[in-house]
Amino acid sequence: MELKKIINYFSAFVTEQRIAQFTKVIENRTRYITVALEDIYQPHNASAVLRTADCFGVQDVHVIENKNSYDINPDVALGSYKWINLIRHNELENNTLAAIKYLKTNGYRIVATTPHTNDVNLENFDLTKGKTALFFGTELLGLSKLMLDNADEFLKIPMYGFTESFNISVSASIILHHLSGKLRASNINWQLTNHEKEIIFLKWLLTSVKRSDIVLKEYCKSNNIDIEKIKNLIVEF
Repeated sequence: MELKKIINYFSAFVTEQRIAQFTKVIENRTRYITVALEDIYQPHNASAVLRTADCFGVQDVHVIENKNSYDINPDVALGSYKWINLIRHNELENNTLAAIKYLKTNGYRIVATTPHTNDVNLENFDLTKGKTALFFGTELLGLSKLMLDNADEFLKIPMYGFTESFNISVSASIILHHLSGKLRASNINWQLTNHEKEIIFLKWLLTSVKRSDIVLKEYCKSNNIDIEKIKNLIVEF
């Protein structure tokens, strides 16, 4: 109930057109498919993946930072990072296993995208087996051996030329285009829960309102709402 009240309050600060856009977009958001980028060292390619994820309605993107930290390239991402959940795994010397454990705990099957392992071609990938975390590696080295050793499944894009693999952003675009379309045409319950929609809607509103942190603080104080509870809810999502 508190979330709905805050959403209604902040909705008055943005245009009706923006609210209508939020309402339309959120109905096509999914967390059934997620993307994990392992130690990407070219920020423009990783930023392109964020843009692709947003375009195809994928709400969560996980960034694993081992040797390489990721800085968003705003000219490539074009603001897409404001509308998705960017989850960074960077607290350990090697964060790959921590990310895999986190995703498995949240019910995801760990799928390595690689042209080097024969498992399932993209056209034959079965989404009905459960939530899917798609792992992408660097252009030069691909996914780490540690990641590959801990993958549940392997996915490859059929190729018929001399070149060994696609650019990572191209691979993500091809795979997400195919799987997101397949997902929406299925009977799978892929949409967000009402609670998830409320949290994301509020995050989008806070992103859209100038000095939203101050406005939220004043609103919570006036309405005797625990602001830390609201902040933690948003951060932990």
